[in-house]
Amino acid sequence: MKFGKTFIASALIATAVASFCVSTASAIQLVASTRPGVGAIPYNIGLPTKGVTFRVWAPNAQAVSVAGSWNFYNNTSHQLASEGNGFWSGDVANVNVGVQYKFAIKYNNAYTQKNDPRARDLTNSVGYSVVYDPNSYAWTNNNFQIANWNELVVYEMHIGTFWVPDGSAPGTYTDAIAKLDHLKSLGVNCVDLLPMAEFPGDISWGYNPSYPFSVESAYGTPNDLKRFVDECHTRGIAVLNDVVFNHLGPNDLDMWKFDGWSQNNLGGIYFYNDTTRAKTPWGDTRMDYSRAEVRQYIRDNAMMWLDEFRMDGLRWDGTKYMRRTDQNGVDIPEAWSLLQWCNDQIDAQFPGKISIAEDFDDNDWVTKTTGAGGCGFDSQWDWFVHNIRSAIETSSDSSRSMVGVKEVILQNYNGSHTQRVIYTESHDEVANGKSRVPATISPAAPGNWYARKRSTLGAAVAMFSPGIPMMFMGQEFLEDGFFDANDPLDWTKATTYSGILNLYRDMISLRRNLNGETKGLTGANTNVSHVNDWNKVIGWHRWENGGGGDDVVVVANFSAWPLSNYRVGMPRSGMWRCRMNSDWNGYSSDYSNTLCLDVDANGGSYDGLSQSATLNIGAYSFVVYSQDGAAQGNPADLDANCVVDAGDLSIQLLDFGGPGAGDLDGDGVISTSDISYLLLEFGWTCS
Repeated sequence: MKFGKTFIASALIATAVASFCVSTASAIQLVASTRPGVGAIPYNIGLPTKGVTFRVWAPNAQAVSVAGSWNFYNNTSHQLASEGNGFWSGDVANVNVGVQYKFAIKYNNAYTQKNDPRARDLTNSVGYSVVYDPNSYAWTNNNFQIANWNELVVYEMHIGTFWVPDGSAPGTYTDAIAKLDHLKSLGVNCVDLLPMAEFPGDISWGYNPSYPFSVESAYGTPNDLKRFVDECHTRGIAVLNDVVFNHLGPNDLDMWKFDGWSQNNLGGIYFYNDTTRAKTPWGDTRMDYSRAEVRQYIRDNAMMWLDEFRMDGLRWDGTKYMRRTDQNGVDIPEAWSLLQWCNDQIDAQFPGKISIAEDFDDNDWVTKTTGAGGCGFDSQWDWFVHNIRSAIETSSDSSRSMVGVKEVILQNYNGSHTQRVIYTESHDEVANGKSRVPATISPAAPGNWYARKRSTLGAAVAMFSPGIPMMFMGQEFLEDGFFDANDPLDWTKATTYSGILNLYRDMISLRRNLNGETKGLTGANTNVSHVNDWNKVIGWHRWENGGGGDDVVVVANFSAWPLSNYRVGMPRSGMWRCRMNSDWNGYSSDYSNTLCLDVDANGGSYDGLSQSATLNIGAYSFVVYSQDGAAQGNPADLDANCVVDAGDLSIQLLDFGGPGAGDLDGDGVISTSDISYLLLEFGWTCS
């Protein structure tokens, strides 16, 4: 529970007496501090001359003081010195980490106490800033690296509702740690946290930040969040954080008219003060991206999460509403240059960490490099969700468009398979009047056969398409209804729908190629070779370099009718193993268990591919096929049929003089030396 502004007098006096160790005259140096940084920066921690440097930007103030628990929150006893550049600073000796403070800003001959815009900790959003030592957490993992982006499977998480042991929100960082083994077992290797910055009250999605540098106090302390990140890294899980700079607040916002000055009765130094640029869908609190100090503030905040908190990437909320006043509004070019600067800084200091935009403008320039004039983001959330949900949520099979599904599978930005994040559920897509997918499919019975079948079919398209797949917390055990910050996940569903949980686990294993059988699902190449809008079947081939253990074929049936001996094109001849069948009754006892057999692709050309095979596929189901990898056999076994024979030689001869799987010596061309290698292995078998 958070405390309000009023403190019991005796508690205040006790805190002040304990902290007030020196006289006012000797406690502060009335000169501009030479110590670096902005905010409250402890120095000489643990030494007799310890203290705190206080530094704040308030260019229109007549005077600035620091009012803290050690001076009974006095407006004038500890005045800061003007640096002459809009900043005020001073050192307060013998003040410890953990003391509470505010800045007393004098404007028009009157003082107003304001929380530190760079407060690293707060008692709560209407309470007091707290001095924090950013080096106080002892990390246990020092060498964690986020996975290659093409291998990421992201899990979007809201700390307040993820795991609430006593049944009442909000949950905490410590509570969430207790469920990290669930995520490790599921196979996700990245979590995306809804915003962590201090917001009004205790319960929120987090997209109304009041203090971007302070960790939400209802969830725990800054060190609690660091421990959460540390524990994720211990389990091989990267952590992304949502940052919100398209607006602030608008409530509990001491940054509003921070030093007293404003125009048009708007926000003052941190915000635009013209009605055109100040206005956002969430209030008149768009930050002023043209001011050098505000740009530095945003840049420093982004880097803080990646550096001090060791997070592995950022998801930037609503970037369209930074670079434009509204959907079809006026451009704000200084926001574009700010985002370019931040992304360049991230690339330079943290290569490998990922910066993701939520822009939703179908705009390649958002993820083009800054050198090419782009915004420099590494990836962006994609409209995939709307078309795929349309295909699985409509009750009529005839309304499902396989051409539409093909389009969402192949959509990309700048020809890159990692420049989009794709999903069927996110915090926005399961709220604001929209339910989770199972509840949309079957509102009265979101756990029924149709809801299970079609929700997981949509999830499979996201998991196996080019892009970075993401799921929303609880999706793996069929959480229903809609997302509400007051409503914790129902973890009993993980038992009720344990089969569905296993289905998601198996999909993630294939997507990440954990068994070395499906590398193509991380690859850059995709061919949607089979589109049957009559039977509502779609099939696609994914690969990196091709060959055994690499080429993957996914076939999905979007109709209520199972199919037997159904013919699809295959990219290579030989034996193809059924790696997954979503109709298996191990996922649910009422599934039909349509047999998914290994198939021999020797049926001649089909779907524009050189080979074909016939297979079975259940209603509203998908199957995944790949061939055994060369690492499990012989590199010369090109068709992966467990024997080096004339079929392999034929593959070489067909591609002779060019590149291909038959290039056994790795020189980029199939030549006589490759044929000689194969002939030396001729007759080899797996047995």
